[in-house]
Amino acid sequence: MTHDLIVIGAGPAGLSAALTGAELGLRVALLDEQALPGGQIYRHVTATGPRLAKLLGPAYTEGRLLTDRLAGSSVTAHQGTLVWDVAQDLTVTALKDGGSVQLRAPQLIAATGALERASPVPGWTLPGVMTAGAAQIALKASASIPDVPVVLAGSGPLLLLVACQLLDAGAMLAGLVETAPAANRRAALAHLPAALAAPTLLRDGLGLLGRLRRARLPWFTGASRLRIEGEERASGLAFESAGRARLLPAGLVLLHHGVVPDTQLSRLLRVEHEWSDAQLAWQPRIDPWGLTSLAGFRIAGDGAGIAGALAAQACGALAALGAAHELGRLSQADRDARAAPLRDALRRQRRIRPFLDALYRPPEWITDPPDETIVCRCEEVSAGRLREMVALGCQGPNQTKFFSRCGMGPCQGRQCGLVVTQVLARALGRPPGEVGAYRIRAPLKPVPLSALAALTVLNDRTKPVDEH
Repeated sequence: MTHDLIVIGAGPAGLSAALTGAELGLRVALLDEQALPGGQIYRHVTATGPRLAKLLGPAYTEGRLLTDRLAGSSVTAHQGTLVWDVAQDLTVTALKDGGSVQLRAPQLIAATGALERASPVPGWTLPGVMTAGAAQIALKASASIPDVPVVLAGSGPLLLLVACQLLDAGAMLAGLVETAPAANRRAALAHLPAALAAPTLLRDGLGLLGRLRRARLPWFTGASRLRIEGEERASGLAFESAGRARLLPAGLVLLHHGVVPDTQLSRLLRVEHEWSDAQLAWQPRIDPWGLTSLAGFRIAGDGAGIAGALAAQACGALAALGAAHELGRLSQADRDARAAPLRDALRRQRRIRPFLDALYRPPEWITDPPDETIVCRCEEVSAGRLREMVALGCQGPNQTKFFSRCGMGPCQGRQCGLVVTQVLARALGRPPGEVGAYRIRAPLKPVPLSALAALTVLNDRTKPVDEH
């Protein structure tokens, strides 16, 4: 089958883009790594039982509206399909059923979402330390609940949400340790009037705070000097708060300092990016229809800037409208008319973002950790080693990678990339936007060599690649 549009990622943005494209008469292929559609936000929503669905809340179960529509649509959905390369001509190569497949369309929308920001603190590589998002994935995918005392540390709405969900699921919470500096509140006040125009989101946030206060769990704010205790595995979290040294024993420590756009695919395709000081992250440059600097390649959702699930849905639909117009299937007038309510919805969702970005801005010791702290988990490279690279003359992440192996592990810098840029920027006395980021190469994720030997092209018809 020849496709008009390929969408990568079946989260809120990808589902919305695929469905909108199909409704406009486009032949759409949707590729997603997970076995079921929904992405990280709506993970496993099609198979979640009523008890767990109630615990996860209406913001989660809203995902069924999208997955139900997908089931009844003309979209060709490929679940369990890991995209590991995209060429400049938009040929997509993916791992599926143990082999590799290729397909191509004139329009490609990447809806690869966000990653949790790395939280490099002493001991964060120990067994028994996870991200808060990973704990939420375990809850959504398999109703898994920790059977040991849990400490949550960091900042951001997701940290509070996961704490509430674990409480409601019956987990033992040993404490909540917030690291957002007190100065963040003063900075956030300037954005409060705009945030008040998003009362539903504010009310949801206040509901989380109220639930945690009613639980009367130990709660510390303005924490610093975090250190995971333990030899073979985590045994607790040490930190300072209100001028005192503290220790919370725990068998599981969950870290979280916000989410950032996943730019691995956009970096692979060498499109233009810019540094966002508000979100302390790289963002691809896109136009109002998600189009990047590479013709036909669009990005929708949190992969282009963090704004949340409902904003991602609007962005996905807008990107599909742009693709349909580019293909000559939609007039400019019709495109713009369909886009108007989507843009209104997007503006409403984005009103609260500057407030949240300021309130939950991570502390400097997360983005520029002490010398002894491991930054690159794959190659065990410390922050001090990165600063040694600057002293040797390295001017950016790629030179540093060459000399120290930092970023050369299986994750290709997903975990360490932002921190490396920020550590180097501080050491060089230059803005992060000038220091740059890792160059990403295929494969985006590790794939078995056997998959390369069984490459299939999904195009006008399914056929094996001609080895000659």
